[in-house]
Amino acid sequence: MTNPWAGEVAVTVDGETHAARLTLGALAELEAAIGAQTIVELVERFERGAISSRDVLAVIVAGLRGGGLKVTREELLTADIAGGPIAAAAAAAALLTRAFALPE
Repeated sequence: MTNPWAGEVAVTVDGETHAARLTLGALAELEAAIGAQTIVELVERFERGAISSRDVLAVIVAGLRGGGLKVTREELLTADIAGGPIAAAAAAAALLTRAFALPE
């Protein structure tokens, strides 16, 4: 079970559901992985709908790693993410949204 108030998003990989979240360390890894100067660049890409599959994969990897799963980009290249590319993109968007949402 995930806790959205902690920024967690459920991502099912190869039939196993994991809690993903973008910790500060995961965000730093994400910036490096996408070659961005700031994370705002990636957020703006999502907002404009100008994301690539590489961006989605990088966010998912960072989120899973932030959630404690020791996974690499290469491992996810051949993994089955439940719901396919659309669900992966939705999970990536939710991770970014929850990482920067202010508590109510």
